[in-house]
Amino acid sequence: MPEEDLVDIKFRLYDGSDIGPFRYSSTSTVDMLKQRIVSDWPRGKTITPKAVNEIKLISSGRVLDNNKTVGQCRTPFGEAAGGVIIMHVVVQPSLAKTKTEKKIDKSPKKIVCSCSIM
Repeated sequence: MPEEDLVDIKFRLYDGSDIGPFRYSSTSTVDMLKQRIVSDWPRGKTITPKAVNEIKLISSGRVLDNNKTVGQCRTPFGEAAGGVIIMHVVVQPSLAKTKTEKKIDKSPKKIVCSCSIM
């Protein structure tokens, strides 16, 4: 694989720490990057993704689509010194697990008015 087809990417987590940098082919998909993030997630973090679908990757202010390749997402503005691209990782646990049911009281309420009419 030619050297110019390889891209160094570092993943910035919510607390400012990083995973990587790792070297990827420009044909690697965003989904492949997310799989690596889940498998290499540091232990002891308060927020931990359980699956790839709980992660969003952001590069140059854009949320990256899973089916895009690194080469398609690469912009010259997203590169730091040394040619390392920094992507921000956002973890959003699935709603099915975190959603709490709220009871809605639909019974009629008695309204008391303490108005005086003159």
